[in-house]
Amino acid sequence: MLSRMLKMADTIAIGGHIRPDGDCIGSCMGLSRYIKENYSDKTVDVYLEEIPEKFRFIKETENIRHEVCDEKNYDLFICLDCGDIERLGFSGTLFENAEHTLCIDHHVSNQGFAQENHIVPDASSTSELVYYLLDKERVSVDVAEALYVGIAHDTGVFQYSCTSPSTMRAAAALLETGLNAPKIIRDTYYEKTYAQHQVLGRALLESIMFLDGKCIASYIRAREMRFFDVDRSDLDGIASQMRNTKGVEVAIFMDEIRPNVYKVSLRSGDRVDVSVIAQYFGGGGHKRAAGFTLTGTPYDVINNLSGQIELQLEKEA
Repeated sequence: MLSRMLKMADTIAIGGHIRPDGDCIGSCMGLSRYIKENYSDKTVDVYLEEIPEKFRFIKETENIRHEVCDEKNYDLFICLDCGDIERLGFSGTLFENAEHTLCIDHHVSNQGFAQENHIVPDASSTSELVYYLLDKERVSVDVAEALYVGIAHDTGVFQYSCTSPSTMRAAAALLETGLNAPKIIRDTYYEKTYAQHQVLGRALLESIMFLDGKCIASYIRAREMRFFDVDRSDLDGIASQMRNTKGVEVAIFMDEIRPNVYKVSLRSGDRVDVSVIAQYFGGGGHKRAAGFTLTGTPYDVINNLSGQIELQLEKEA
């Protein structure tokens, strides 16, 4: 499917979701690099919002377009790691104007909004899906580095339940290209700035437990982010760390994006499908990691979520 669509197109745009994470960046940059290396007659542009500094070692991230300067009509728009057109953000107009569209994704909430879709909800990551669509003999170390970043980040460095035998086979094949996996994992997943550790410590210190200790929640206001001199990308991993609390089934972390408007991140264990909860509130994601945006105080958010979480916990009891 992918090779057929690439052969038909001369101009190709690649885009991913707003606030791009490791899998979004890795899949977009890995596919872009692969096309440039193996289809030299094609024009390829990547459209993403600003990416975190830690991912800028990936080749050609300096060429990412962060805005649409002109209403260019591409032969093909490839949407990666994005569950719906609204989540494309500023590049959505390019998707709508493209002659052909393809979506490759692993979000369970994705309803297949492109002309052609390759959606596998059980896959560990979009980067894994991209890898299996490529000619394995033509995957360079630069392509492998980008895709490995995506797989490593969406599997929590291979510890989440979405990690399957096919995930490990893909990772092993990428390792065989000669990439430095320990450095990639250390520099992009584990290493944090002092400010990031401060924010994490504050989130844990001021967290609250409810539903008999099965849920934990914390939040940060915009003014506090300014005080610590951090941005939204510095909050990655807080919800997952909270989820590691013994006895907790669901972790909730909220960051204020506008006055009394919060981006809500959910992480869960084995008993709660947080993608269902996120969809209920207009968001989306995966069974164990999902999110949405909600207006109100943090306690309004907790009250709204409590009922939905409790319904699932009662079913599993």
